[in-house]
Amino acid sequence: MNLKPIKTKKDYQLALERLELIFGAKKGTKEGDELEILGILIDRYENKHFPIDLPDPVEAIKFRMEQLGYTQTDLAKVVGLKSRASEILSKKRKLSLDMIRQLHNKLNIPTDVLIQAY
Repeated sequence: MNLKPIKTKKDYQLALERLELIFGAKKGTKEGDELEILGILIDRYENKHFPIDLPDPVEAIKFRMEQLGYTQTDLAKVVGLKSRASEILSKKRKLSLDMIRQLHNKLNIPTDVLIQAY
């Protein structure tokens, strides 16, 4: 086990290749420990070099509605009025703090997604 920080694309590629070789290692073994540490190092490198932005709040609402089979009427029950739901979905109305709470609690959309500007 010769682990070191991943600093370059070459280091990253070598780490991925090694990860693939030891992927099935059993927990608690020497290779299992290496797999765990290598996974942490790769994750850290990827988070730094390939960050993933949060989705647009309205698109997240639409996506969650689709997953749940919700209609605009169902959304209106969460945010108050059907006209308000329509305005939100067309990005004509910003989300209030109360709406963000309701969407988080009822649709389980993370608040950090909902509080973004759009």
